[in-house]
Amino acid sequence: MSAPTAPGPETRDDLDHAVDLLAATPTHEGRDPRLLRHWARTAEEFGSALAPVPCLTKVVERTDGLERGLLARYTSRPTPTVELYTDTLAAAEVLIDERGWRHWYPPGSVRAAALAHESVHEHLHHGPAKAALKRALGHVVLRAGRFRLYGHVAGAEEIAAHAHARTVCGLGRSPLLLTAALADAVTHREK
Repeated sequence: MSAPTAPGPETRDDLDHAVDLLAATPTHEGRDPRLLRHWARTAEEFGSALAPVPCLTKVVERTDGLERGLLARYTSRPTPTVELYTDTLAAAEVLIDERGWRHWYPPGSVRAAALAHESVHEHLHHGPAKAALKRALGHVVLRAGRFRLYGHVAGAEEIAAHAHARTVCGLGRSPLLLTAALADAVTHREK
């Protein structure tokens, strides 16, 4: 008789993965789990509701993503660029097949989701949507009469970008699930 296996990340819903992302962010130690869940849900809803955002930046392919722990990355300097890490994209495709998740992530969808995700980072970096996300999250850091200054919630933009990618690419699950599974697979491979 084989030992029971621990439940995989796919048994948890996408919101739980988003809450985990916030909880693991150093600025959120000791925060109320209900507040983290509220922020995660708000960021997901915000990202899902964004209109499709075209990728207008230069796209560069690299092959050192697994060693850097990256699938894709948006950088604003010196020129706006999206870096796609082809080794990590390939590893994600293999993992999807191994886990039987192809119904959630159709062929080619990982690359499309990565581009959609990074396009949201660019959109939030350069446009008024960043302030709109802050208002939606409602994290007030300064209040003077009717004036309110909304603070940055670390990790919220990441959750919004994942939710947007899921929505515009028609994925069955958030790319956060795939990110968690990839990180787990790489960690186990290194042991």
